[in-house]
Amino acid sequence: MPSKFSDWELWENAPAFTEASLKETLLGGQAFRWVQKEDFFEGRWATQVVRLRLVEEALYLASCESDARAALDQYFARATDFAGMTDALPWRSDPIMKTAVEAFNGLRILRQPLGETLFCFLCSSTKQIPQIKAICEAVASDMGPKLSDGSHALPDWLTIADAGEARLRTAKLGYRARYIHATACFLAEHPEWLMQIESAPTEQARERLLELPGVGRKIADCVLLFGAGRMDAFPIDTWVEKILTRAYGLEGWNLPQLQTFARTHFGPNAGYAQQYLFAAARAGYIPA
Repeated sequence: MPSKFSDWELWENAPAFTEASLKETLLGGQAFRWVQKEDFFEGRWATQVVRLRLVEEALYLASCESDARAALDQYFARATDFAGMTDALPWRSDPIMKTAVEAFNGLRILRQPLGETLFCFLCSSTKQIPQIKAICEAVASDMGPKLSDGSHALPDWLTIADAGEARLRTAKLGYRARYIHATACFLAEHPEWLMQIESAPTEQARERLLELPGVGRKIADCVLLFGAGRMDAFPIDTWVEKILTRAYGLEGWNLPQLQTFARTHFGPNAGYAQQYLFAAARAGYIPA
């Protein structure tokens, strides 16, 4: 019998969100297993199934697990000073950054399980957010272990390796199935590899990730930013490239030049700035 969600309870000392920044944090392309239902958000990661509801400025939670609050603290990177990082961004001299920060005050970078983050972004190539979410749910339902509420977690890499490429293709992964299966086989044979990535310096971790099948610079930087908390990783996809070239007048700059601009202009937390810009561009507040 699936477990029931607990009654709503106040998440004391929760991160401070606005309605816009909470929605963007959960649904804006960092993670792909959150959905909005009525007046709350429901999400899954690792063994957790959690519901969150913002009432005025208070955040309430309901869960199926007794350790949900500790898991939420880690997942939302409660120990990270996002307010201080926001203040250190160049919003005082950069009107584009100022617009983004004001629109999504309280935006956070989630600290997701590294293996899940790698899997989800391997699924993401040339896909939109709803398509990536559908793929993740299809793979979880087919191969993942059951969670407390009767839904399914994402499978581990050993399970994916054993399942084979053909089974992955049934989730509409297309050519990505080959890359994901090859990566799964490698990680199944090297179970400590992701732990080593998580502890390595950013440049070294990126170089190692780029050795995996199907991982390019953008995917590697997404994995480092959203799965390892590397705020200096600056993913550049089509959206971000358009923001930099149009809003910042960098037409004709290539990707290495744009990366250099980002490091120089936004500083050591450039990846955090990227998420503000991405959110503001999707919402139409800045040019893209």
